[in-house]
Amino acid sequence: MDTPNTAPLAGIKVLDLSRLLPGPLGAQYLADLGADVIKIEDTQAGDYSPPALRAVCNRNKRGLRLDLKHPEGQAALATLARDADVVIESFRPGVTARLKADYATLSRHNPRLVYCSITGYGQDGPLCDAAGHDLNYAAVAGVADQMGCGPDQPALSNLPVADILGGSLTAVMGILAALVDAQRTGRGRYVDIAIADGLLAGAVVPLATLNAHGATRPAGGDTLSGALACYGQYRTQDGRYLAVAALEPKFWGTLCRRLERPDLLALHRDEDATRQAWVRSELQQLFGSRPLAHWLQVLDGADCCVAPVLKLAESLAHPHYAARGMVHAARHPEYGAGAQVGSPVKMSGFQFAIRRPAPLPGEHTHQILRDAGYDDAAIASLSARGVAR
Repeated sequence: MDTPNTAPLAGIKVLDLSRLLPGPLGAQYLADLGADVIKIEDTQAGDYSPPALRAVCNRNKRGLRLDLKHPEGQAALATLARDADVVIESFRPGVTARLKADYATLSRHNPRLVYCSITGYGQDGPLCDAAGHDLNYAAVAGVADQMGCGPDQPALSNLPVADILGGSLTAVMGILAALVDAQRTGRGRYVDIAIADGLLAGAVVPLATLNAHGATRPAGGDTLSGALACYGQYRTQDGRYLAVAALEPKFWGTLCRRLERPDLLALHRDEDATRQAWVRSELQQLFGSRPLAHWLQVLDGADCCVAPVLKLAESLAHPHYAARGMVHAARHPEYGAGAQVGSPVKMSGFQFAIRRPAPLPGEHTHQILRDAGYDDAAIASLSARGVAR
């Protein structure tokens, strides 16, 4: 590092009222960059994420439990908000107003507060009150229609692209922009993040096809979804796969030469579907004749955009990710051992670290309330009456 190790968000305080995945992961991104993130859960179910998911979406945070249906719990939140920079919540529209945890209420205590609401469909519009999950948002955004190997082979993804791309990352973008403005003007902003909006904004490749041709192509029929033999996954003899992405002529040429198939050179991006199907069949027959290790040896050192399709456990053990400092072994006192993936943001003067594991519900309640100005007697009273835990 060319400067002292200083976290870029050191001194920023975030109150994280969200649950499950999009909000907690977005808040974790901020925590990883040095923000003091306080995970605030209710005194009943709290954040009901499975423990393994909770462990990888909430590290580097402190934990507090408050009953926001109780006036004193609402008063405690207002006290915390006076000294906070950011609030993140993921309730349905209208819920935070009933809890007196909404932007209008909290910003009266702190005009520079940045307040981010993450919902499926946003704070207004015909769908704003509709329930949904990742697949629903992808469906409404026209993205699920583009996922698959063919028009009759829709696909599901174990990477929730709507929640993360449309929710977590879009929220962090909005929060950081509003934070910069708040530091410049002294006035915060209300940030309305709809997961479906964020995913729609990311659908740039099918949008380009729509604009150019008047319609999207069905799943499996566009450049990146299977129309071209030079871009796809091919099964090897041992049941593994090679990811071939030789879109440019130079990469395709290198691949064909390594495979000793010069006859395929001229058919690289031939627009005839029948010829593309023949090339795909030839490649599949070839790759299927030998195990993955054989093809990795044949293609070793070849600059042709071909990679093995790894299992996640293999990716975590890959020397490249080790060299990038992306994989960290961790042990949670309650949830047990498990890998953690480091922050993907690398910058000078900052070194990512896991400063604390995901908090247990209310793990730091006493400490946080003390920091906010409550004395031991007041904290004991709140605890005894179930307002704080």
